[in-house]
Amino acid sequence: MLQFNIQSPDRSLTQALATKIDGKTKPVGALGRLESLALKIGSIQGTLSPALCNPTVLVFAGDHGIACSGVSPYPQSVTQQMVLNFLNGGAGINVFARQSGMKIHIVDAGVNHDFGGLEGLVDAKVAMGTRNFLIEPAMTIAECETAMTQGAALAQQEVSAGCNVLAFGEMGIANTSSAAALMSVLCGLPMGRCAGRGTGLDDAGLQKKIDLLEQALRLHRLQPDDPFKVLATVGGFEIAMMAGAMLGGAEQKALLLIDGFISTAALLVASRIQPQILDYCVFSHSSGEAGHALLLEQLKAEPLLDLGLRLGEGTGAALAYPLVEAAVNFLNEMASFESANVSGKQA
Repeated sequence: MLQFNIQSPDRSLTQALATKIDGKTKPVGALGRLESLALKIGSIQGTLSPALCNPTVLVFAGDHGIACSGVSPYPQSVTQQMVLNFLNGGAGINVFARQSGMKIHIVDAGVNHDFGGLEGLVDAKVAMGTRNFLIEPAMTIAECETAMTQGAALAQQEVSAGCNVLAFGEMGIANTSSAAALMSVLCGLPMGRCAGRGTGLDDAGLQKKIDLLEQALRLHRLQPDDPFKVLATVGGFEIAMMAGAMLGGAEQKALLLIDGFISTAALLVASRIQPQILDYCVFSHSSGEAGHALLLEQLKAEPLLDLGLRLGEGTGAALAYPLVEAAVNFLNEMASFESANVSGKQA
């Protein structure tokens, strides 16, 4: 079993950070969620003057064997086509990452396509897609461990190169099915509350998806107290690699920007392995995918945005990043009552 050593952030500066925030030229609490965000980032970095360095989006791509069973209206080939779109700079995440000044790395975790050493693509392929978990486990234990290990190594490599903000995105036709299955097992919730329309299923398609996923869970009889086995059985290579990257990033005290339904499902697994990871997470948005709001509730998470997004790719994280910047900037740059010679609140 993989081991991660994630330490809780140092709380010794909490009061000093709160005093600094309250001393800015504003009424106490007037910047709302930005204030708690600033306090969190300062605590993670262990400083009264935090800095955001080389923010990076890791987009993991992988194919799913269950896609051939009709749980998505799109063919599996879209996964590799979208990887090429990412590399060409034409996807939503490319647009929003450029806008927010974030780097992107596209990672082939397990796409069912031979890219032939394509320039710009991080080749971490474990296999040509997972198996169909309606019939057998999606991954072997060894494959799942390899995916998580490689994800952790990628995150640690980014931190070693000077990055302290990691955002996570994904691409993989049928990966909402994996995410819903993970959520159902690990949270003990009925599939009807976890599975959504994904890339656009109609009512009949959604019901078929729910029925098939319930059938798969009856087959495997998974237990929530073994998150690694649950991940190997119904997860995906991109989800496993992302969970490993999140754990590896938190181990290095990076701030983690969590995107939508798939990314949050990966975090769910990671948090069942190492609960302290949640101290390093900022939840970017509440997705339009049916199960996401409930999943956020299970994690006691407060997302920064609610725009009805359900694209994935890390788009919500890239859109939320300017708010993270705003929290750090007001903490570092906004005048205090004392420095600006402004009268504070009278007793």
